[in-house]
Amino acid sequence: MVEKTEQMKALREVIARHKDEKGPLMPVMQEAQKIFGYLPQDVQIVIAEGLGLTLSEVYGVATFYSQFSLQPKGEHVISVCMGTACYVKGAQAVLDKLASSLGVEPGETTKDGKFTLVATRCLGACGLAPVLTVDEDVHGRVTPDDVPMILSRYED
Repeated sequence: MVEKTEQMKALREVIARHKDEKGPLMPVMQEAQKIFGYLPQDVQIVIAEGLGLTLSEVYGVATFYSQFSLQPKGEHVISVCMGTACYVKGAQAVLDKLASSLGVEPGETTKDGKFTLVATRCLGACGLAPVLTVDEDVHGRVTPDDVPMILSRYED
């Protein structure tokens, strides 16, 4: 619980640093997500109280922008492009193989906290379709048969 106490202290320092600026909510939420890895309700409450906002205002921003997460993410985030080019070239089969291999559905995190699986829009690498990323690593022309090898690189 010490870690959470230290994180809350860091959050309050962030709020104090930004509260008198114009439009402090976004920078505070961005820094809060860096501190905690996501924005759980208790963090949203502290932000709302610290900035003189309602919880619904903070929650509304947290759920509107895709950069914010209300659930903890895994150590590695796997994003499978479901844009048109990737979808046509078999991205759904790759996503299905990842889901069955990891035992999670898109949007979920494995029980061990190692992986979060996300189905995403175009990643901008259509020439490499189908594409997935693991954190910042791009994997192109992926087939379902490639999934075990890709996962093994991150299972240390």
